[in-house]
Amino acid sequence: MSALGPDDREALYRVLAARRDVRTGFTDEPVDDAALRRVLAAAHTAPSVGFSQPWDFLVLRDAGLRAELADLAAAQRTAFAASLPAARARAFAGLKVEAIREAPLGVVVTCDPTRGGRHVLGRATQPRMAAHSVAGAVQNLWLAARAEGLGVGWVSFFREREMAALLGERVGLPQHLEIVAYLCVGHVTAFADAPELESAGWARRRPLEWAVHEGTWGTHVGGDALDDALAACASLDVAAGEAAARERLTRMTVPPGALGQVAEVGVQLSGLAGDCPPPVPEPAVVAVFAGDHGVHAQGVTPWPQEVTHQMVANFLAGGAAVNAFATQVGAEVVVVDVGVAASLDPAPGLLPRKIRPGTADMTMGPAMTLAEARAAVVAGVEVARDLVAAGNRLLVTGDMGIANTTASAALVSAFTGTSPEVVTGRGTGIDDATLARKAAVIRTALSRHGLLPSPPREGNPDATRALESSPHAAADDPLGALAAVGGLEIAGIAGLLLGGAALRTPVVVDGVVAGAAALVAAALAPNASQAWIAGHRSVEPAHTLALAHLGLEPLLDLGMRVGEGTGALLAAPLVAAAARALAEVATFDSAGVADKNTTPEAGS
Repeated sequence: MSALGPDDREALYRVLAARRDVRTGFTDEPVDDAALRRVLAAAHTAPSVGFSQPWDFLVLRDAGLRAELADLAAAQRTAFAASLPAARARAFAGLKVEAIREAPLGVVVTCDPTRGGRHVLGRATQPRMAAHSVAGAVQNLWLAARAEGLGVGWVSFFREREMAALLGERVGLPQHLEIVAYLCVGHVTAFADAPELESAGWARRRPLEWAVHEGTWGTHVGGDALDDALAACASLDVAAGEAAARERLTRMTVPPGALGQVAEVGVQLSGLAGDCPPPVPEPAVVAVFAGDHGVHAQGVTPWPQEVTHQMVANFLAGGAAVNAFATQVGAEVVVVDVGVAASLDPAPGLLPRKIRPGTADMTMGPAMTLAEARAAVVAGVEVARDLVAAGNRLLVTGDMGIANTTASAALVSAFTGTSPEVVTGRGTGIDDATLARKAAVIRTALSRHGLLPSPPREGNPDATRALESSPHAAADDPLGALAAVGGLEIAGIAGLLLGGAALRTPVVVDGVVAGAAALVAAALAPNASQAWIAGHRSVEPAHTLALAHLGLEPLLDLGMRVGEGTGALLAAPLVAAAARALAEVATFDSAGVADKNTTPEAGS
C-alpha cells in the first residue's frame, strides 16, 4: 500500500470531526447500493481480536419490521423517562433518541462470541474483546457513511435479548448472537455543527486534558485536577455578569430591593455565567461524599461506625431524607465513597473513589497523610468535572460519616480561631457528657497537631476568639490541617467546591460538614467562594462560625441538622427562581409600566 499523504491525513481528521450521531432530519431518498457496500466494506476492515472478525451486518429495509423495532425502543424510552429526576425528565422529553421509522435503512450489527473457535488469540483472557471488536467495526461504518454523505444514528434504547428474540422470529436471527448496535442509516437534510446532545445541553464534551494521564493516573499536563482547578479559580472574574444583573434589576417591574437575597443570588449566578440573565441552574445533583472516622474510637458519638455504610445503602435504595428531598426538587442523588471503612458492592448511583477505608484517630496522629488528603480533594474536583460534563448545572454538597461533626468542628476551630468548647455541637443528638467528651477530644487533637487557637488576651470581651496576632497554621497550610484533623468526605467536598467554581458552576453548600470543607477550599482558592451559595444554617454552632468566616449568608434557617445535603436541596428551588426572575420578570419598558422616574406627558 502506498504511503498516506498530508491530504489524506487532513481528510481523515475532517471526517472524524464531522461525524455525528444523527436522530433527526432523515429523508426518504434511497441509499445507493454501491455506497452502502462501500460503507459495509469499510466496517469489515476493522481490527478484531485474533483476527476473528466476529461481526455480521443485518440490513433491514422492511418498514413494518422497523416499526415493530421502533415500538420496542419507545417502550424503553418510556421506562427510562420514568426513572429520571424531574428536571432531567423535562429535558429528556424534548430529545429524539431514535429514527428507526424515519431512516430508510436499519443495520443490525451483531457479535458472534463463538467465531474463530476456542483458541482465538486474546479472547481467552479478555472475553469482552469480541464485542469490543464489533464496536470498532461500527466506528468504521460510521466514518465511512459520513464520507459518503450518509447519516448514522446508533440506537441503544432496547433490551438486547428482546430485540434478538423478535428478529429471531421475524428474520431468523440466530439466538447465540449478541446485538451490539442498531444503526439508522440514510440521507439527511443536514449535519449538525455539534453533537445533538451537546447542543441540547444534555451533556458537555470533556476537555482532552482531563482524559490524558501522563505516566501515572491523575497526572495531566500542568499537574493534577487540583492544580488545574486552583488556576481556574484564581482567574475567576464575575464583574461583567454581576454588573449586567444589577443593571437589569433596576429596570425590572419590582420595587428596588424587593427581591432581597433572591436578587443577590441572581447577581451571583449572572457573575458566574458572565451574562444576564443566567441560565436556570437545572438539572441539579447532590453528591453525598461518604467516609468513616478513626476518632469514633474516642466515644464522641453513641452511633456505631457501621451506620455509615448502612446509610450509604439506604441512599442508594432511595430511602433516606436526602432522597425524599431530591425527589421533591427534581435532583439526582449520587454517593461518592471516598473513605467508607466497609467494602461497598457496585450499585447504580455509587461512585467508587475510595482513598483509604476511613481515617486514623486524629488524637493519636494525623487523620490521614498529606498525600491522601490531596488525593481526596482531587477526587472531589474530578467528581465535579464528571457531574458538570454530564449536563448538571447546579451542584449540591452532601455528606455521610459517623463522627464527621467532630472532624468538622476541629477544622472550624482551627480555621476560625474559635475555642473547641464553642464550636462543638451535639451532632446526632448526643447528651451533655458526650458533648463534653467530644469537645475535649477536639481540644486534644488540635493541640497535638499545633492547631489549637491561642488563648484570648486577658480582658478580651470575646473570650471565645483567638488573638488576631495568633499564628494561623490552618490558613497557612490548609491541606496540612485537613490531613491532621479532617475527614476524607470533607476533603472530597472541598474538591467539589473547587471543581464547581473552576467550571463556573454554582454549588449549594449544605451544613456544618460542608462548611468545614468550604473553609479548607477557601484557604486554597479565595476566589472560589464566588461560586458558592449557602443553602441553609445548621443548628451546629460550628456552621454559623464557618459561614460568618466565609462571608456567606444562608438562604434558609430551619433548625435542621440532618446533613446528607438535605438543607441545601431545599434551597435549590430558590436558586433556580433567582435565575428565572432575571429571565422572565418584565422590565418597565417591555411591560409598558411607568416607573417612579417616569415623567408624565403633558396633559396627563
